[in-house]
Amino acid sequence: MPSACPRNSSISLTLFRRTHLKRILLLSMVMLALAGCISGKDWRTASREPAGIAPDPAVTKEAVLQVYGARAWGWRGWFAIHTWIAAKGTGEPGYTVYEVVGWRLHRGQPVVRIEKDLPDRFWFGEKPRLLKEHRGAGVDELIDAVDRAARSYPWAGTYQAFPGPNSNTFTAWISRQVPQLDLDLPFSALGSGYGD
Repeated sequence: MPSACPRNSSISLTLFRRTHLKRILLLSMVMLALAGCISGKDWRTASREPAGIAPDPAVTKEAVLQVYGARAWGWRGWFAIHTWIAAKGTGEPGYTVYEVVGWRLHRGQPVVRIEKDLPDRFWFGEKPRLLKEHRGAGVDELIDAVDRAARSYPWAGTYQAFPGPNSNTFTAWISRQVPQLDLDLPFSALGSGYGD
C-alpha cells in the first residue's frame, strides 16, 4: 500500500505557497499605499496655479465654456479624476467655476461650489486636461443652461467618493440636463453614472 505522506506534503506545500503569495501581495499593496502617503505630497502646499489652458478673458471676448478633469488627490488619483466646468460669458472679465468639493461638507457648506475663480487651476498638484470646449455663438445660452442646472443639483448636501454622488456625478448630471454640452466623460470619472 503506497504511503500517504508524499500526497499530503504536496498539498501542504501548495497551500503554503498560496498563503505565502497572498501575504506577499498584501504586503506589496500596503507598501505601495504607504509610499503614496509618505511621498512628500501635501494638499496644503500642492500647486493650485493656473495651467495656462483657458483663454485669457482680457484677450478673448467671446463666450467660453470648458470642462476639465485632473487626477484626484492622493491614492484616488491612481484610478479616478475630479471634473469641473469653467465658463465666461461674452465680454466677461473672468470665469465662473462650477464643481463639487466633498470636504466642504465637513465645514457645514454645500458641496456645490459656484464661484469666480481661475478656470484651469491644478487640482492639488495635478495638471488638468481639457475634456470639452465650446466657444462663440450660442455659448452664452449654453452657459445660462449650465448655471441653472448647477443651481438645481439634487445632491448639494451629500458627498460620497464611491459610488457617488461626487464631483463627477455633478458634471455628468449637468451634461444630462444640458445635452447640448455633448459631453462624454472618461471611464476614470468614477461616479458619473450615479443617479442614472
